[in-house]
Amino acid sequence: MAALAPLPALPPQFKSLQHHLRTAQEHDKRDPVVAYYCRLYAMQTGMKIDSKTPECRKFLSKLMDQLEALKKQLGDNEAITQEIVGCAHVESYALKMFLYADNEDRAGRFHKNMIKSFYTASLLIDVLTVFGELTDENMKHRKYARWKATYIHNCLKNGETPQAGPVGMDEESNDEENEEAKTSPLPSHPPQRSSSTYDPSSMPSSSYTGIQIPPGAHAPANTPAEVPHSTGDVRLTPEDFARAQKYCKYAGSALQYEDVSTAVQNLQKALKLLTTGRE
Repeated sequence: MAALAPLPALPPQFKSLQHHLRTAQEHDKRDPVVAYYCRLYAMQTGMKIDSKTPECRKFLSKLMDQLEALKKQLGDNEAITQEIVGCAHVESYALKMFLYADNEDRAGRFHKNMIKSFYTASLLIDVLTVFGELTDENMKHRKYARWKATYIHNCLKNGETPQAGPVGMDEESNDEENEEAKTSPLPSHPPQRSSSTYDPSSMPSSSYTGIQIPPGAHAPANTPAEVPHSTGDVRLTPEDFARAQKYCKYAGSALQYEDVSTAVQNLQKALKLLTTGRE
């Protein structure tokens, strides 16, 4: 893929978007669809923050140029031309990163790559807002991933051993602290490199104390619910088929990480949708 024209310096007003734009750059070669939607999120959010100040207008104009260039390069990619496919792509990618980090965490393998994966998963859930409102499950996953990234980063920085899994967390969530964790600046020291799958990066240093344990990726399996049989006259729309495909894709991603609970839950959702026409 051809290199994109560089952006001008990030205006201070857009400081909260620096991590999303960095994630976009990191995925230009790894996953251009993810890179595109990270930039689209930054563009839409930046417009809401400040679209009138000259430096902000200049930055957003150059960001728009990048988006148009990416759109041309990706051509007829369904993940770009069809929003529901793009949403499934980004959501599935975020889930993969979350599951990778969560499995490393539960195994007690604490390192910069798993911190980066937790944090990137939370950023990609931010990006899902370009497609509409987040589900409750995605919001819980985002809070948990961001909390875990900050908690483990601070433990390692202070020479402490983190606790694996959701042990010892405050059950009550706090949206203001969550926003602080999202927008806090990166440490000034350069990140160290590693040979693992995901490139490490320094993390925000603020603490985040409130979190609700998200379901799915590491929760115990629930008793399977009865899936209603088809009444025989279910008319499914193309969107229904796309959603069912999305759930099956999530199940496949979960099985890659031997997460049976999440795989079963998503297959049940797909089966219910296909047999009843409802989620």
